Amino acid sequence: MSESNIQGRKADHIALCASGEVEFRDQGTLLDEVQLIHDALPDFHFDEVDLTTELLGKKLRAPVVISAMTGGTPEAARINRDLARAAETLGLGFGLGSQRAMVLHPELSWTYAVREVAPTALVLGNLGMVQAREMSTNALRELCAAVDVDALCVHLNPAMELIQPGGDRDFRGGRETLERLREELGKPVVAKETGCGISRSVGMAILKTGVTAVDVSGAGGTSWIGVETRRATGAARRLGEELWDWGIPTGASVGLLGDLGLTIIATGGLRTGMDVARAIALGATAGGLAAPVLRAHRDGGYDGAVAFLEHVIAGVRAATFLAGCRTPAELRRAPRVLGPRLKAWLEQAR
Repeated sequence: MSESNIQGRKADHIALCASGEVEFRDQGTLLDEVQLIHDALPDFHFDEVDLTTELLGKKLRAPVVISAMTGGTPEAARINRDLARAAETLGLGFGLGSQRAMVLHPELSWTYAVREVAPTALVLGNLGMVQAREMSTNALRELCAAVDVDALCVHLNPAMELIQPGGDRDFRGGRETLERLREELGKPVVAKETGCGISRSVGMAILKTGVTAVDVSGAGGTSWIGVETRRATGAARRLGEELWDWGIPTGASVGLLGDLGLTIIATGGLRTGMDVARAIALGATAGGLAAPVLRAHRDGGYDGAVAFLEHVIAGVRAATFLAGCRTPAELRRAPRVLGPRLKAWLEQAR
């Protein structure tokens, strides 16, 4: 794929995600069906709430990750640096978009380089399963080192690829690839979906590879099938319209994996601190937000992104306190009431 084609695709992705036109249409996250139980008599000071969270070997000041979005264009470089700087300022995690562009065109590596502005932040690399399968472990180690990431997210995106012009069709060897990287890479590996969620059976298969961290990236936020549908033509576009809402809702995916002992990053349609708190109550270690942070940055630059993320953190803190909890770990054990659709998923999809 030529550099101009990659840059054009990346530019399309940024514009479509920021526009809000590629959200799931009739499928939500089901996080709205998680009701935390109010504690009217908390026996501690609000300032005792400690949101500090250990994630993939680094300590976050709050269980929030700025999720993977972009890379490969000058605009992407500006967004990545601003959002990584926001993560550094607030003590959050930051995820790079797919690094396939820099694999094919190493001269684009600079668009992913954020360590200068985020020297201590948790930075997550990102590459597709098919690309990781085809690369040697040493080449993947060099990819991580080139932009100094702390962990590598290996994204699983078969639904998106079916619609993407020129997308992959051969997904064999995924489990073996995860096992190889867990044994040889020398950095934590995260199995990450791209908007369709991870089922319980897939979570168990991931555990068998030795990988213990997942990013569920469930249904209910940006539909990456929708993104590629907007870029496709002919039969692929028609198929994309049919599959637009395909996937496991984020809340259901987190709940289905919550008792497996995995480190879970909940992404896919989270918009508020309350969403993060609800995901944690279902078993997540942290919640990730992408499109709303991108929109806040579009509207207000670095300062707009920081203000939005501060509001998210405030929401997590308030929900934790009002549920009678001092820490995210306590919130994961807190009682909650689940709505009927989420209960159906958790009962029938095991």
